[in-house]
Amino acid sequence: MLKAGVFGAGHLGKIHLKLLQESSKYELIGFFDPNKEIASAIEKEFGYKSFSTRQELIDAVDMIDVVTPTINHFEVAKEVITSGKHLFVEKPITSTYKEAEELIALAKKHGVKGQVGHVERFNPAFRAVANKIEQPMFIEAHRLAEFNPRGTDVPVVLDLMIHDIDVILSVVKSKVKNIYASGVSVISETPDIANARIQFENGCVANLTASRISLKNMRKARFFQRDAYISVDFLERQCEVVKMKDVPEHPDDFAMILQNAEGVKKQIYFDNPKVEEHNAILDELETFADAINNNTTPIVSLEQGAEALRVANQVIESFKD
Repeated sequence: MLKAGVFGAGHLGKIHLKLLQESSKYELIGFFDPNKEIASAIEKEFGYKSFSTRQELIDAVDMIDVVTPTINHFEVAKEVITSGKHLFVEKPITSTYKEAEELIALAKKHGVKGQVGHVERFNPAFRAVANKIEQPMFIEAHRLAEFNPRGTDVPVVLDLMIHDIDVILSVVKSKVKNIYASGVSVISETPDIANARIQFENGCVANLTASRISLKNMRKARFFQRDAYISVDFLERQCEVVKMKDVPEHPDDFAMILQNAEGVKKQIYFDNPKVEEHNAILDELETFADAINNNTTPIVSLEQGAEALRVANQVIESFKD
C-alpha cells in the first residue's frame, strides 16, 4: 500500500481524506492544513492525523494529494516533486501554463508520477461510452451550476468549463486551430457565464457553455460523428448511443428507417452500454496508485492537465478580442 497524505482539508479535501482512508491501495498517513483551528477540528472529529508542517507530512508518505486553492497549487506541488514524492493535484493543475510546464520538467527530473484531478474522465457515464467516441466532428457541452461563492476566485472557465475542455481534448485527436469566446461577469469580479467555440485542425468544432449563476444544475455533452450520436449526462450518470447502419434486405417491421434526398436508406438503432456505478474520485485516486505501482502513464497526466489549462487560458484571452 502506498502511504498517502493530503494538503488542504476544505470541502473537497475532506472527501479525499475519507476516500483515501477507505481505499485498499493507500494507507492514509494524515493531512496538513494551514488553518490550525480547522485542522484541529477535523483531527478531533474524524481521527485523521494533522501534521504541523507540509514538509513533515511529505517526509512521511509516498504520495501527496493536493486539494488546496488553485493559487497555492504550484508552490505546494513543487515542494512535493522536489522532495521526490508522487503528486496528485486537483484541477486546474496550476494558475498559469508556465507554472505547469515547470512542474512537468521537475517531475521528469525527479522521476515521479503526477496526475491532475479532472474527475469527469472517470465519470461512469463517460467511461461507458469513451471507446465509442471516434472522430467526432461536432461537440456541444453545457455545464451549468447554481451560484456558490466557493470557486469564484477564478473565472468560470477555470472553475467549470475546464472539465469539458479536458474531456473534449481526450477524444479529439487534433490540435486546436481557432477559439472564439465571450464571457460575462454578473456577480463575481471574473466572468460567471461563458461560451466558447473551439475549432480543431481536423475540422471538428466544439461549442461549450458554462455558467455558475443558473437556476438548475446541468452537466451534459453531445458528440456527433459519422453514423453516430452519443450523449453523456455527467450529472445523472446516464448515456445514450444512437447509431445508423445500412438497411438490411428484410428489415424488422418496427425498424426506424430514414431516407435522404438521394434515396439512401439508413436504419437507426440504439447501442446503449451499461453504466457501471462507482465513485469517480476514488477511481481517479486508485488508478493513480496503479500507475505508480506499475510504472505506467497516469490516465490524466500532468501534460494533459497542462494542455487543458492552456486551452482554457486561450478561451479567457479571447474574451478580450
